[in-house]
Amino acid sequence: MPHSSTASGLPARIYRAWLTLLGRVLHWWVRSTVLPEDLSELGVDPDRPVFYVLDTYALTSLLIVDEVCRKLGWPRPGDTFRVGDGMLPRSYSASRRYGGFIIRRPQRRRHPQMLRQLLERTSVEELGQVQIVPVTVLIGRAPDKEDSIFKILFSENWGVAGRIRRLFSTLVNGRATMVQFGKPVKVGQILEETSDDKQALGRISRVLRVHFKRVRTAAIGPDRSHRRTLVDRVVRSDSVQEAIAAKARRDDMSEEKAELIARKYAREIAADYSYAFIRIADILLSWFWSRIYRGIAVHHFSQFREAQDGHEIVYVPCHRSHIDYMLLSYLLYHRGFVPPHIAAGVNLNMPFIGPLLRRGGAFFLRRSFRSQPLYAAVFNQYVTLILDRGVAMEYFIEGTRSRTGRLLPPRGGMLSITVRAFLRDPSRPVLFQPVYIGYERLAEGNSYISELSGQQKKPESLSDLRNVINILRRNYGEVSVSFGEPIRLGELLDEHNPDWREENIENGAKPPWLGDAVDSLARRIMVNINRSADVNPVNLLATALLASRKHALDEDDLERTIEMLRRLVKLTGYSDRITVTRMTAGQVIEYGLELGIIERHEHRLGNIIRTDATRAVLLTYFRNNTAHLLAISAWIACCFLNAQRVRRSRLHGLSRTVYPFIRQELFLPWPEDEIDAVVERCIEALTELELLRGSGDYLQRAQGGSDQSYYLRLLGHSLLQTFERYFITMSVLVKNGSGKLNRRQLEQLCILSAQRISLLHEFEAPEFYDRTLFRQFIQSMFDSGFLSRDDDNCLVFGRKLENFAQDAKLVLGKEIRHAIIQVTPELLELTGEEG
Repeated sequence: MPHSSTASGLPARIYRAWLTLLGRVLHWWVRSTVLPEDLSELGVDPDRPVFYVLDTYALTSLLIVDEVCRKLGWPRPGDTFRVGDGMLPRSYSASRRYGGFIIRRPQRRRHPQMLRQLLERTSVEELGQVQIVPVTVLIGRAPDKEDSIFKILFSENWGVAGRIRRLFSTLVNGRATMVQFGKPVKVGQILEETSDDKQALGRISRVLRVHFKRVRTAAIGPDRSHRRTLVDRVVRSDSVQEAIAAKARRDDMSEEKAELIARKYAREIAADYSYAFIRIADILLSWFWSRIYRGIAVHHFSQFREAQDGHEIVYVPCHRSHIDYMLLSYLLYHRGFVPPHIAAGVNLNMPFIGPLLRRGGAFFLRRSFRSQPLYAAVFNQYVTLILDRGVAMEYFIEGTRSRTGRLLPPRGGMLSITVRAFLRDPSRPVLFQPVYIGYERLAEGNSYISELSGQQKKPESLSDLRNVINILRRNYGEVSVSFGEPIRLGELLDEHNPDWREENIENGAKPPWLGDAVDSLARRIMVNINRSADVNPVNLLATALLASRKHALDEDDLERTIEMLRRLVKLTGYSDRITVTRMTAGQVIEYGLELGIIERHEHRLGNIIRTDATRAVLLTYFRNNTAHLLAISAWIACCFLNAQRVRRSRLHGLSRTVYPFIRQELFLPWPEDEIDAVVERCIEALTELELLRGSGDYLQRAQGGSDQSYYLRLLGHSLLQTFERYFITMSVLVKNGSGKLNRRQLEQLCILSAQRISLLHEFEAPEFYDRTLFRQFIQSMFDSGFLSRDDDNCLVFGRKLENFAQDAKLVLGKEIRHAIIQVTPELLELTGEEG
């Protein structure tokens, strides 16, 4: 029973009987989702006094909380509250109450009445034992229960609900109710920090109000004004008005006309967020995911929930598919967070699709607007306003979807805009949340291969919707979404300029240290995405099979290789957020057969597991997803491909030379001065797996023909193409000579050489000659001092690069080295003819 009043008499008995009956009817109908999922996170002790504070009083909310507490075995809110010699008629209060039978208006009061009585009637020592637990009840906000568009009309929002609407809301959405408990308020600590009960009451009330606003904002989104109002605020801001005046002067037009242009830009950019649309989209996406995926695994969300409290959140996931942003918004919504506003390319602002995306929170931006100062001012002000209003954002700093499975070099445009918006008003801290998204099959796989092979990227159009039918016919396995270590912007800025809070950043101003801070933020995001990777069965199969010459392995060897890779990831300790599939090696193979990415060829001497050329190209994507986890171990293995033993000191010296390039390409987390310790840790792991053994100052692999030598060779081959690309670049430079090529010519020659090598000596994998990878390596050579430019903008180098090219003998076999060297002169003649 929700209320154990001490009153007696017939009216009181009738009232209690009525509540009992109402409670039974309500409990029969209502189904509650209780958050957080793991209630032990809250640290509530049911054996100590518990006093509940509801966000908003409603009889239905009280009855729902009462039933939830009964099932949990916690003290019930309607019970008499006792602590020491003190007693209250009930164990709950409410932060907000509304008066009026038909027209509901908020009651004006500073503090909950029952909370005031609790502090007045209880001694300081006894209050230290009291747990004040905030509770939020949202009817129509348990998204996993929703299956009717009609329910959306009576879903939870920021408006004041009358009794009739509350009744209909409970009837329609009662089975989609969310009950979220908060951590107990630290009453003892507040009492120590305040001088009297009145001050303590004010502090507790304030803490509760802030908590309830955050929970409601996270669950249903901020209380947004109309889109037209937001557009007006953008256009009327000082920075945009200055840009309007400048455009009017520059283009010789009236300020009224320039303002119309600014207003057009703002409407082109602004989202038109609709919570009703989000609810409808949730119903459709729930059906869609259940058709194409076996499941969606989420990792480390509880750490994110803990870290985000009190911050403006900017989600920065990796970008591998158009599904990314829908998937992340869906998961956040299902865990009690409002879907973020997502920065989308203006190419997606198509008829029919564009308005729908806007209602889902998308705001659009052009690919480049450096030459459009008015557009830039409008866009910057829009981002500033939505950030100031507590709206979570999401954008992909890679700029486009990765076609190779590796993270792409980050672009700092949106990061710079966000950082500058924060600098103008740093009143609320900003938290960047990296997110790793891992697939087992890609809907866009075939188009990625076509684009890497040189075909023009097909622009998005409405006709692409026809592909949904084909997608629904396939099994795409499981998706994993892993939340990486968050980055607090204030702490990062402290590293670059401890006095940034004292600087007055005016509109459009760029402090001299901003560029380095944005670059550091971008790299840290990419590193933290990689540090939260999930190793799925397809990653393991792809890494093992693609390391073999014909993409085929004896089934027993494949099992041992998969198990070796699993153990190596765990032994090298890349990050405590790395997760690895729990499937055994045998189960991984059976799973791959079920997905159709491999096939089993039965043979009397033992079954062969293989994949064909087309699927092998697709598998390179999934190998690259987790290549960074094995990079240093694979590099060490490469050093033993053409030598049985290597001096430890030479291995360390070569590692120090190679590491800056691998670090740049794969966004590895360790500074260059820590690579010796990392190499030693990987050597220990390889030794424990019996793939290497120490012999004095030498490291030695097993004799050729042994299983251990074979598995070490497979490990080395998993990264060999990366070093082949490096050697192609160095060979092109050395063959042409210092000061002979500019950067564009070098890139083109490297791509042509890699294409020819791929056709002659490797299986034809388009990512082997991807321009982005060569461009990254060339930039790394500039950063490491291997390359510089002369007055004619040509590339110059010295003995340092030539010595590095000589060291390739340890890693690359004679055949591939000679092939690369032979191909280059033919390309030089071709280049000369073209010039």
